[in-house]
Amino acid sequence: MDTTDISLIFPDSETSRRHSVGKDRPNISHEVVEQLELDYIFNLKNSDLTDFFTSDPNVIAYRQEVFEDMLNNPELSRILLKIIPILTDISELRKMSSDSGASTESYLYSITEVELYTSCITLLHDGFLPLKDSLKSSAFTRLTERIIELTESDYYKELNRKLTELTSRVREIKSITVGVNLDAQLRPEHAGVLSINNEYFKSGDIIDKILRLDFKEDEYTCIASLVPFRKNQSENQQMALSFAFNSAINDVFKASIRSWRKIVQMYVLENTDFLLRIMPEIEFVVKGTALMRALLDKGAELCAPTIAPIAEKKYAAKDLYNPVVAIKIDGPVVVNDFSFDENGMIYVLTGPNRGGKSVITCAVGLSFCMAQLGLLVPAKEAIISPADAIFTHFPTGSEDTIDKGRLGEECARLDAIFDKLTEYSIALLDESLSSTGSFEGSYIASEVLAGFSMAKCRCIFSTHLHELAAAVDEINERTVPNGGVKIDNLVAVITEGKRIFKIKRDKPDGKSYARDIAEKYGLSYDRIISKINKNQEGGNI
Repeated sequence: MDTTDISLIFPDSETSRRHSVGKDRPNISHEVVEQLELDYIFNLKNSDLTDFFTSDPNVIAYRQEVFEDMLNNPELSRILLKIIPILTDISELRKMSSDSGASTESYLYSITEVELYTSCITLLHDGFLPLKDSLKSSAFTRLTERIIELTESDYYKELNRKLTELTSRVREIKSITVGVNLDAQLRPEHAGVLSINNEYFKSGDIIDKILRLDFKEDEYTCIASLVPFRKNQSENQQMALSFAFNSAINDVFKASIRSWRKIVQMYVLENTDFLLRIMPEIEFVVKGTALMRALLDKGAELCAPTIAPIAEKKYAAKDLYNPVVAIKIDGPVVVNDFSFDENGMIYVLTGPNRGGKSVITCAVGLSFCMAQLGLLVPAKEAIISPADAIFTHFPTGSEDTIDKGRLGEECARLDAIFDKLTEYSIALLDESLSSTGSFEGSYIASEVLAGFSMAKCRCIFSTHLHELAAAVDEINERTVPNGGVKIDNLVAVITEGKRIFKIKRDKPDGKSYARDIAEKYGLSYDRIISKINKNQEGGNI
């Protein structure tokens, strides 16, 4: 039975192979995931989130169907969550069995593995069968068909019959009868196992007989202990005795071990391997569904983005919001429209401190990440061309300030981005070059922005450097005639001294922000004069 095409995240073996060798796999690092706080809302335990990013539109579409099934059928998550620990146990048993070699211990491990396997298949069968008609995705349709095919096969029924027979035989073993030949001086000469019994032997003590009201002697009554087993023995003595018994039992089970191993190798390994292979995928789709469900339960909107060709570099989102903020806060989250277009593939985003600049910058990055994981994105509607890489340049507490100084470290990280940047990449900069004066910072930032323009990438440069925003036209005059993309301004809106976390496409007016803040705290000229006059009037009374 072919199970190589079963995958919850890849439509076929070729796309899976391409991904495994790094094709259609965007450069999104652990650092980017952490700085965007995607790891906070998407907490994988047994795999690495960066392994799941893709830039292949077909893979994204395939996963969107999977997540649609998961959201429409909550029972799927419960079923898949139940089989994760079972598959983990099977994986651990594989390791233990390989370490124990061809022994009775290995035999027992393989029996347990088959028990776990059959319980896993039964759980999937009983869970998926009632959902069969409501599942729309190719992934779950194929998986359900395979599970039904497995459980209804004659071989699977025969496996269950043999498993029942073998487990009953093994679990009925309660004791062994040992025979020892003695020489003329009554010294042990030969010893061996005479029988394997389904009853425990009785101690033979007089108190034991009285309690049983049974004074007869029989083959299961001990008349003298062989050794004070495990009492007053050294560790070496205990190991030697256990090894002797185990070796004898191994000989008894040798034929069974050989025949059982053949069953395991021919059938069970083949059919458990595909489940073990997709175990990371199972965790991924379960955790991804949990994230989206948490956002929906908060009243936030999600949409399946239209995926445009990567070469078109499209991005437009209506009512975009930051999902990390939505998870953390109570109440509705602020939404904004955002797009990259021919008049603005790069933005200089200015505004007051804590006015929402970082939030929207991360929101754009997170929408790319979620789209390229195959998830719904945090917006009412969106069209996105996948990125071949996402780069972040955020404040970090690990700057190499000893050797370079903070400014030197910031410049070094920016330089490293240009080593890998292409026109299909996304660059997200938050308060970059804030470690120096506004003149030096604005000059270096202008050079960096000109570089991004010539690279033709999509970029957001969130900054407090209002001089930089004022220089956008000058930078465009320098780069656009030479083939660079246009830079435009965005501003975080403040109204009557209040931050409303709205972003608009406009040229900034630094004085207006200062004026609103001064009004808010009663420090405008008119308010100050009013207080002075009031105080003077009070002094004259």
